[in-house]
Amino acid sequence: MPTYHLPDETPVVQFDPLLELSPFDLFRRLREARGPRLVDVRPALGTTTLAGAEHRPDPSWEPEDERETLLFDDDGTLACAAARRLQAAGWERVRALFGGLELYEFALDPQVVGENTYLVPVENPRGG
Repeated sequence: MPTYHLPDETPVVQFDPLLELSPFDLFRRLREARGPRLVDVRPALGTTTLAGAEHRPDPSWEPEDERETLLFDDDGTLACAAARRLQAAGWERVRALFGGLELYEFALDPQVVGENTYLVPVENPRGG
């Protein structure tokens, strides 16, 4: 989630469609069963993740194939950095979830989109 600051230090967040996928676009694609491979790049799982996601915390991880892949974390910081690295290495079909799980959860109110938001609880998120 690229951010720059105005002279008065106001942060301005920019959406980069070549690097990121919006939460609404991901939700629509998941609902239509056209979702990408989902990869959770957080070092430790939180309390929720996306249904069907693989947990790959290793920063040197690379996809096994050319499938479209979406990386995510809590706020998009790690995922954007990893997506930039992978795109630079030739993995053109890798992007990051804009705003991470925080924006995804905030933007997709179950009262508006329905009960299934594709967020699922993580069992033993800290391994214990």
